[in-house]
Amino acid sequence: MLLINEEAPNFTAETSQGTINFHEWLGNGWGVLFSHPKDFTPVCTTELGYMAGLKPEFEKRNCKIMGLSVDTVSSHTKWSVDIEETQGHKVTYPMIGDQTLKIAKLYGMLPAEAGDTCEGRTAADTAAVRTVFVVGRDKKIKLMLSYPMSTGRNFDEVLRVIDSMQLTAKHKVATPVNWRPGDDVIILPAVSDDEAKQKYPGGWKAPRPYLRIVPSPE
Repeated sequence: MLLINEEAPNFTAETSQGTINFHEWLGNGWGVLFSHPKDFTPVCTTELGYMAGLKPEFEKRNCKIMGLSVDTVSSHTKWSVDIEETQGHKVTYPMIGDQTLKIAKLYGMLPAEAGDTCEGRTAADTAAVRTVFVVGRDKKIKLMLSYPMSTGRNFDEVLRVIDSMQLTAKHKVATPVNWRPGDDVIILPAVSDDEAKQKYPGGWKAPRPYLRIVPSPE
């Protein structure tokens, strides 16, 4: 099982945009890898289309997006036509062909004994392949979200979390429940009051000594 802050396993795979080495493709930026149990499935069709529309928002955050589905690249190419026609957005990010289940197993979405081919499988056979992985600039996993097949994913939430992680990576703060960009933040417990006074000379609200709330530094 993968854990937060472990290095995202590297791989080389065939995609709808040619052969890609994952770490090289990420470069010096962030990345989102989101997976699907089968092509031509209804919920996934809506998700891939929505992500295509959100791609500019991820680019603003120096974050690339890549899809994975347990099927062939040629199948992905045919599916992308349906996605564009029904969802109104052309898929311009790479989609990995994982017909041997190699990457699904590498990322812990399927057990090692799951077999080595997509042939003869239904979406229910690979239902666990529905995880969003967010990878930081250091190639480490920052977020994992797994969903059931019956529930469409909230990719606006993924953007929100990336905003939080990029802010907190730059400043010694954390973001509270339901935080949105521009909302107040929390000074980390590791920051002493003396250090906090230098950073926030205007002070902070502290309903408890360990809960120090200040305006967002950005």
